[in-house]
Amino acid sequence: SMATAQAEALKLAHSTWVGYGPFYIAQAKGYFEQEGVEIELSVMENTPLKMGALMAGRVDIVASTADEFPTYMRDGKPLRYILAVDNSNGGDGVVSQKDILTVADLKGRSVAFEEGSVSQFFINALLHKAGLTQDDIKMINMTATDAGVAFAANRVDAAVTWEPHLSQGASMEHGKILVSSAETPGLIVDVVAVLGSTAVEHEAELKGLVRAWQRALNFLQSNPDEAYQIMADGVGGWLEDPDEFKAAASGIEYLSIAKNIEMFGTPEAPGVLSQTIENAIDIWGSLGRIKVADLKASDLVDTSFLN
Repeated sequence: SMATAQAEALKLAHSTWVGYGPFYIAQAKGYFEQEGVEIELSVMENTPLKMGALMAGRVDIVASTADEFPTYMRDGKPLRYILAVDNSNGGDGVVSQKDILTVADLKGRSVAFEEGSVSQFFINALLHKAGLTQDDIKMINMTATDAGVAFAANRVDAAVTWEPHLSQGASMEHGKILVSSAETPGLIVDVVAVLGSTAVEHEAELKGLVRAWQRALNFLQSNPDEAYQIMADGVGGWLEDPDEFKAAASGIEYLSIAKNIEMFGTPEAPGVLSQTIENAIDIWGSLGRIKVADLKASDLVDTSFLN
């Protein structure tokens, strides 16, 4: 009966972002239903609220950046990464003063980014690669939008932000793109994660979710105009105009199941996603933001849903 089906709906929470658009295609085109899963999609901008709801079982599935999940995990409630949905491919980056030639040149300079966000993870990963830490720069804590605005106004030496603020900052006389996510594939990637208990209890439905995701990507490829309209309507907010949505989507790459298999890798040969999760555990751990002992990427990555 409908009542039973309704009770069985899995709740998926996500922020307003182009990466999550294909879920709305899957819903509109009946792919979820055809693949044996009922998904209730909801927009939740506030990350702590969304993650708290996931840990408490008030939502079943969260889509967010890969690095964020370890910081919200609690003892006895392991999470499983089951699907990577999009990879930032130029949509995020660091905009800087023209005299800053490399990431190492950020030493001693003011850099604006949001504490606890993917921007902090991104800049720390870049600094680490350049042999520096966050202590080597002057951190200015502000949202990605405010950081972009502050840089455009020439009030900071660099900002970690995303489009359209990235291009706007780079177009200033004092500005340039120091590094974009196009140069760091797999570092900023949006994923779908569930509690371990959900992975076990709803294995069949979650496999259906993954199959429906691939069908949505196929539809996007074959019917782009209709697809962008559906995605813009579904995600809404600042992306409600299909042209805006399409422009924002140019900074990401939607990830097929084949691409997922490559990015997840195997226990013997971990892929770039596993490396990003290890990176996140190291970076957020060093910043005191991880509450669970002995977290390992290999315990969190679950490739069983991709087959």
